[in-house]
Amino acid sequence: MPLVLAATPIGDPRDASPRLREELAGADVVAAEDTRRLRRLAGELGVDLPERVVSYHEHNEATKTAELLESVVAGERVVLVTDAGMPSVSDPGYRFVRACIDADEVVTCVPGPSAVLMALAVSGLPVDRFTFEGFLPRKAGERTRLLTEIAQERRTMVFFEAPHRIAASLEAMAQVLGPDRPAAVCRELTKTWEEVRRGGLAELAEWAAEGVKGEITVVVGGAERTSISIEDAVAEVIARKDKGARLKDVCAAVAVSTGHSKKALYDAVLAHHREHSD
Repeated sequence: MPLVLAATPIGDPRDASPRLREELAGADVVAAEDTRRLRRLAGELGVDLPERVVSYHEHNEATKTAELLESVVAGERVVLVTDAGMPSVSDPGYRFVRACIDADEVVTCVPGPSAVLMALAVSGLPVDRFTFEGFLPRKAGERTRLLTEIAQERRTMVFFEAPHRIAASLEAMAQVLGPDRPAAVCRELTKTWEEVRRGGLAELAEWAAEGVKGEITVVVGGAERTSISIEDAVAEVIARKDKGARLKDVCAAVAVSTGHSKKALYDAVLAHHREHSD
């Protein structure tokens, strides 16, 4: 029997598919990121869960994967669910999927609600090509380095973020990707207080500084390569640096977006400061 990855509603339980109900009711084992949330969902769906419901989350994946793999190998139908959306997408599951594939066992899924695709659809940004970047690093330095690496990404980018980190992340995005880069902050999708805020990154960072609650997905427009003079590029670097960004980080980001050498920009900014300090 296969491992079944089953997508659960990202907010509104009415988005649950008939197949999700069937898989939960017909499973030999259900592995859940949070068993209490699973039982609450099952109650809302009117589904009787099997006797074996086990906890499977980031803190016990290493030990539970082997146990659950034994169930699959023994011919039991194991259904894996997370708190919302598709298992293994920024949620527990990848380790189990890899273990089943390595053991030559079947892995399938029950498709369903997706915060990534919904946010893309309502963002108003191009959806023909996109990347999913997951959660940004918690530490400021690592976050800035990652943003610098993807500053020239031409495709629309989708991120997940926690409410207590969204303001800092948007501020970092504004400094590295540019204050006017178009973006959308989508929160509480499919829930009562669903909200989508659209605007430039700096504008959204200012809004988020007042506090944002709920589950959050951020969609950011891709970079547009521009052909500007070295003088204009230097002015852009100085403007971002004056807002608090590190000079080396800004030079790297502007170099990627304009095609100018990072060293040339850095040297030109230092020369500008020397000239205007005399």
